[in-house]
Amino acid sequence: MKFGAANYLEGTAATLEKVRADIANIKKAAAILAETIRAGKSIFSFGASHSFMMTEEIVYRSGGLMLVNPIQPQGMNLAVRPLTLTSEMERLPGLGSLLLQQSPARSGDALILTSTSGRNTVIVDMALEAQKIGLRVIALTALDYTKNISSRHPSGKKLIDLCEVVVDNGAPYGDAVGEIENFPQKVGAVSSVGGCAAVNAIIAETVQLLVAAGTVPPVFMSANLDNSDEHNSTMLAANKERIHYL
Repeated sequence: MKFGAANYLEGTAATLEKVRADIANIKKAAAILAETIRAGKSIFSFGASHSFMMTEEIVYRSGGLMLVNPIQPQGMNLAVRPLTLTSEMERLPGLGSLLLQQSPARSGDALILTSTSGRNTVIVDMALEAQKIGLRVIALTALDYTKNISSRHPSGKKLIDLCEVVVDNGAPYGDAVGEIENFPQKVGAVSSVGGCAAVNAIIAETVQLLVAAGTVPPVFMSANLDNSDEHNSTMLAANKERIHYL
């Protein structure tokens, strides 16, 4: 049996295969985003702690859709000290609702919520608030993980209970997949690998749907390509009504 790096990379490949197998839900999520864009509405994305990496992956990124707006995870990112505070903040009642209320999100907009466990209060509160506002909510979570744990929210609900579409990031229960010889604990998380692949797949499919419908989607060119500054500034200006991060 392989251990260490080889074992982890095999686990990563298996995770990506699970994401690929969930293509039907990826396409459903993309359909929501495409419909939202064609209706003139806005798109938002949120995740706490490492789950915010999926938002960072598709916001202001080469090949990324300009219309995805981040909701900042106040007190729940790696800039906070001590870092253990992030785990306390994501369990704080009411914070998720407040963050969404203070965002520009309005009825008819779409919201991508990322949480590998889907159990913590901040993500459930935001999903519940999104329902009140009238947002279309897409969940990115780990089905093998969330189905084997309880909710930390007073309602007993988890993220998967509150969303229109659920996309699996392919991570297993506990997230880590790498096995080490003579060491009982697994190492090497895969939720970020699977999550980044899933959100990029959703964006790619969204762009495909928009182009097929005759809509020119604003997509970032790499800032290090010639003529990219002109392209990006022109597209940003043309879509400024739905871009809230400038």
